[in-house]
This record gives sequence, structure tokens and C-alpha cells, in this order.
Amino acid sequence: MDPIWLATASFPVLLILIFLRVPIGLSMLVVGFFGSWQVYGSAAPLLNQMKNLAYGQFSSHSLSIVPLFLLMGQFATLGGMSQALFKAAEAFLGHRKGGLAMAAIGACAGFGAICGSSLATAATMGQVALPELKRAGYAGSLASGTLAAGGTLGILIPPSIVLVIYAILAEQNIAKLFAAAFIPGILAALGYMLVINIVVHLNPKLAGSVPPMPWPERWQAVGAVWPVLLIFVVVVGGIYTGLFTPTEGAAVGAVSTGLLAWLRGGLTRKKLQEAFESTAGGTAMVFMIVLGAAAYNSFLALSQLPQELAGWVGAQGFSPYMVLWAILVFYLIFGCVMDSLSMILLTIPIFFPMVSGLDFGLTPEETAIWFGILVLITVEVGLITPPVGMNLFVIQSMAPDISIRDTYRGVWPFVASDLIRVTLLVIFPAITLVALRL
Repeated sequence: MDPIWLATASFPVLLILIFLRVPIGLSMLVVGFFGSWQVYGSAAPLLNQMKNLAYGQFSSHSLSIVPLFLLMGQFATLGGMSQALFKAAEAFLGHRKGGLAMAAIGACAGFGAICGSSLATAATMGQVALPELKRAGYAGSLASGTLAAGGTLGILIPPSIVLVIYAILAEQNIAKLFAAAFIPGILAALGYMLVINIVVHLNPKLAGSVPPMPWPERWQAVGAVWPVLLIFVVVVGGIYTGLFTPTEGAAVGAVSTGLLAWLRGGLTRKKLQEAFESTAGGTAMVFMIVLGAAAYNSFLALSQLPQELAGWVGAQGFSPYMVLWAILVFYLIFGCVMDSLSMILLTIPIFFPMVSGLDFGLTPEETAIWFGILVLITVEVGLITPPVGMNLFVIQSMAPDISIRDTYRGVWPFVASDLIRVTLLVIFPAITLVALRL
């Protein structure tokens, strides 16, 4: 079979395996090895490739940032940082109409700055904020929609594991990607708060109320959260200013959150062991996906499909923005059924050469960074887009008394906010790139 047609046919096969619940990493590994075998025509080159593939992937020093950021998130949870962030936001916003939901968004943004995972942020903040929202009389649709949307901030606001993987694939500077993600992340949080404000003004019955917190208690809540802000400033600021590398920054963050968790009494020997085991499991899952994607992308490179596709798009004379919008719509659709890491590992080797060949009036580095942020945001929108957004099911599993229909209804305004934000970032690349030009 012609290698181009073989590579094209591999996509539906891969999707079928994923829908059959075969692990994504294993699916890509099997399809990639079988495809390479067919292209080579014999097993000998494939066996030689298998011998070097794992070492070639995992010997990358940059990948050591993954377990460190995962461990940082584990320590942050054990240290009660999620509760502290929510209480601090509640202290100043909770008594306002819809303020408790806004406080949940602010806490998600703060926790995302020390976690780096969308699903983990949604699950952790759901445990903290959902009971408070119910107690205050918030409708189930607004409560679940808010927390599902807030969870997406975990992967957008730096540090972000997915951005690290994108940086490796696209050969870009991790610190610059973190800097570029900061303003879109803040815009996302502000946009979600604006959505809550509009929704509760249109239908005041959706939001309950809590009494204002006395000022001494407010300052006490702020005092409990300052170590989190300090860790964020040290880690992200140190990486951006070049004080230390991203890997060193992740190590500083992990040690700092670990010490904070220990000082607050949340890091016993048993909890420490559980944190290490959870980090090892998460790292193994990520690395399995990385290995599977490497095998599959090696097969695609052998088939010449990415190069042929990029050449075909360039020859058609399509508008650069038309191509970009088509790619973003693809990410939006498939982001509903695949996690962001798998999507990026699977598609960036195909789409990145195509986008790099288009003229957006930017330098190659600016195009790469701008495209990476757009992809990350669009995939995250898929996580809260009904009917199969993964964040929706995380929140639903924690609130079985809230119907899935109510959760769908509650999340749509946040999806609309995300689509508006994506449109603004496409039309005005400077919003993303301004941090690089300072």
C-alpha cells in the first residue's frame, strides 16, 4: 500500500481503538509500529527502531519537569492550599451576588498556577468549593458549570505540563511559552467571572448569598495564602528571568510546596508515600503517551504525510487564517473525546510544519508560540463542551445529585466566553505575544 494512503487510513483505526477504550498511548504505539513495519517492508528496521525509541525519548532532560510539576500539585493538595485559596477569594467576593462562584474561579486560577493539570484542578477545587456553593444556595447548573470551566485554568495558567510537551515538540523556549500563556490565562479567569456576573443578573435565583466576612478574618485568609503566591512568583518569575531553568524551577516548586505541606501538618510519612506513588503513576501515564506518540509520529514521518499535507495546503493558496481556523475547529471537536496531552502529541507533528509555512506577519518564533497557546486553549474548550467534555464528567462524579442536563446547561455560557476569547487571540496576536516583547 502507498505510504500516504497507509498513514491516512491509520487515523480512523487509531480512533476506533481509542473509542474501544484501548489506552491512548498503547493505541498509538501499536498503530505506529504496525505502520512502520508496512512502510519498511521487513521487521529488521522496525526492531532497530524499537531498540532506540524509548531511550531517545526519555533521555531528554526537559521531560524531568513532568514528575516534578506533578509532585508539586500533590504537595499543594496535601498542604491545604486549595482550601486557603478558596477562602481568600471568598473573603472579598463571597458576599457579592454570584461572588462565591467567582471566588471558585479565582481559586481555580491560583491552584492552577501550582498544579498544571486541568482534571486535577477541577477535581480538587470541586471537593473544596462544591459543598460551599450548595450550602449558599447556588443552583446546581451554575455550581457545576463554574467548577468544570474553572478546571481548565489549571493547564493554561503557567506552569503547564502540556506547554512543556509542546515546547519539546516544536523546539521552542519553555520560559517564553509560560510567559505567553499568562495573559490569556488571566483573560480566561476574568471572562469566566464576567459570565457569572451576567448569568446571575439575568436570573438572580441561580445564586445564593453569604454574609460579609469581618475584616480581621479577611486579612487572616489572605495571610494563609501568601506562601502560594510566593511560590508562584519564585517559580515562574525565576524561569522567565533566567534565574534557573524550567527543570530547576519545577524542583524549587516541588520542594517549596512540600515544605509548606509539612509545616501545615499535611505531609505525614503515609501521605508522602501516597504522593510519590500518585506522581509515579501520573508520570508513567504521561510517558506512555509520549512513547506511543513517538512511535506513531515516526511512522507518519516515514510515510511523508506531514510534508505532503503541508505542501498541498501551500499549493492550494488558502488564506493562512482559513487554515488556522480549520485546525482550531478540529481541535475543538476532538478535544471533546481526547485529553489535551494526547491531542497535542498526536497532531503537532502534522499541523506545526503546516502552520510554520504560512505567513501571519510574525517571526517564526512568534508564530510557533502564538499557535501553541491557541491550540492549548482550544483543546481545553473541548474539555467543557457537551456532550462528552471530560471536565464535565469529573464534576458530575462529585455531584451525582446534579443532573448531567443541568451541568450541560450551566457550562454553555463559559464555552461561549472561551470561543470569544479564542477569536480575540486569533485576530490580535499581540495579546499573546506582548509578554515576549517587554
